[in-house]
Amino acid sequence: MSKSLARVIAALNAAGLATLPIEMPAETRTAQQAAAAAGCALDQIVKSILLQGESGRLCLFLTAGGNQVDVARASALAGETLGRAEIATVRAVTGFAIGGVAPIGHLTPCLTWMDPRLMAFDTIWAAAGTPRHIFACAPADLLAASGAEIGHFAA
Repeated sequence: MSKSLARVIAALNAAGLATLPIEMPAETRTAQQAAAAAGCALDQIVKSILLQGESGRLCLFLTAGGNQVDVARASALAGETLGRAEIATVRAVTGFAIGGVAPIGHLTPCLTWMDPRLMAFDTIWAAAGTPRHIFACAPADLLAASGAEIGHFAA
């Protein structure tokens, strides 16, 4: 088992969530791939989008699969101008590679916001630290486990 997957499982356990990641037969790097693998609607997929502030701080935006992050709205929530984070920075701060960034289990905690669109579903699916593992949970459970706040940042 990879260290990334093990961290996600530990974070799920620490949050008291009775769910385990599932290894899919194909990659789940994109929201479309994950939705096809899970057999769910695109917006039930949680995209973990990391933006970096002028301060160097990373901010995590948990976005419904069909939505995009509006950088101006995200910057207003973060209180500083945000831009795309470098791939190496994402890996160093979260411990995850792009395409498998989980919303929980990061090496370094980030300020986190969650798209209210995700709250419309009974079950949502998120990356579990690898390009082939995802896990399902209730939106309220992910909100609590990630320490996120609901934020209006989607375009």
